[in-house]
Amino acid sequence: MFTTTQLRPAGSRRQALDAFADLLFGQLPRADQREWANTYLRGLLSTPGKKSMRRLAESVSSSPTAWYSLQQFISGSSWDWEQPRGELARWVDQRASVRAWTVATAAVTKRGDQSVGVHRRFVPSAGRTVNCQLGTALFLSCPGANFPTDWKLHLPTEWAAERRTQMAAARIPQGVTPQPLWQDALDLVDTAAARSAGAVVPVVADLSDLDDVCLAVARLEARGLSFVVAVPPGMEVLGEAGSPGASQRRRSGEVPPNTAGGLLELQSGRPYRYTAAIMGASGGFRQVPVLSAYFRLTRRPQGPPGAQQTYRLFSQPDSALQGAVWMTNLTHRRLDELIELALLHTSAMATVNCLDERFALLDFAGRSFPGWHHHMTLASAAYAFARLSHPGELPPPPVVEKRADAMTA
Repeated sequence: MFTTTQLRPAGSRRQALDAFADLLFGQLPRADQREWANTYLRGLLSTPGKKSMRRLAESVSSSPTAWYSLQQFISGSSWDWEQPRGELARWVDQRASVRAWTVATAAVTKRGDQSVGVHRRFVPSAGRTVNCQLGTALFLSCPGANFPTDWKLHLPTEWAAERRTQMAAARIPQGVTPQPLWQDALDLVDTAAARSAGAVVPVVADLSDLDDVCLAVARLEARGLSFVVAVPPGMEVLGEAGSPGASQRRRSGEVPPNTAGGLLELQSGRPYRYTAAIMGASGGFRQVPVLSAYFRLTRRPQGPPGAQQTYRLFSQPDSALQGAVWMTNLTHRRLDELIELALLHTSAMATVNCLDERFALLDFAGRSFPGWHHHMTLASAAYAFARLSHPGELPPPPVVEKRADAMTA
């Protein structure tokens, strides 16, 4: 569990927030930028309900023009968000037991087509195609908490082809070009690795919408990273030793490809049992079947010499993992540990909802690329401060189904 010992600086809450804001934003080049960063943080932490610029300003300032200055600081100013995010990541890392780097996406429904990165996309959580922005976040995940410390705004390929004028109007920096979502995720992981002063932790992500998982796996392994990632059930795989029928097929000299979902289905007659807590007033525990199999990819990733070639699949058909198929190169880990890592993705998505409800994470109305990143940086900082410095001010995040006691697998 992450702890909150020695987290509250001496003095008042305002003094603690001032010190926090100075740590994150003290390197901004202008005094007024540093002042408005502090003001925006205070507004996010103290304003109930909808957090428009006017409401944020009214909650922390008596000046009738404060809202305009806040808006300029977020949407019009050119300050660099990378340095504050690096400070935020280090601040969280010093105060929490980081178990994984979890990558998750958040869709922001939008009207019209003027907001930066807006496009039509099928969103599984909504069950339909919507007009939206799509943000990808990297969370420092701990038992019971997830802290977003870095963000990418997804730019679809049609933006480069059809919206050059709009890209300029949105103040998208040179060198920022449309790329696949999985590349957004890898960029975030690369940045986290460069910022981390401690041991590198596993990457948890959902890659189930990829046509070719091998490329993403190759990139992760080339970086020397361990991972637990959701993959398409139809991904072609080769059953390894221990899979039903694998020995007979190997003796015949034929090892035909299977699918990830099909290979797990062959294990349905002998599932592992995972003891999970029952949430709600009734409490108690229940036995959850877990399907698992070792496999190889039909096409070996082009990783470094000695790269991992045997992987493990697992799935919980009736659980908080909702039947997703997960793949990992942590073949030496206990199955219950792998399930808990996969559940971090579920809890990270719940954290996005908490951030939106409490800090208007997804409610940014500006249209510029820097403005979006400025707001996401400050909302993430406000959440981390409230959760780690003054944990009693936030309700606990939604609880996902967790292990109580599991068999070794």
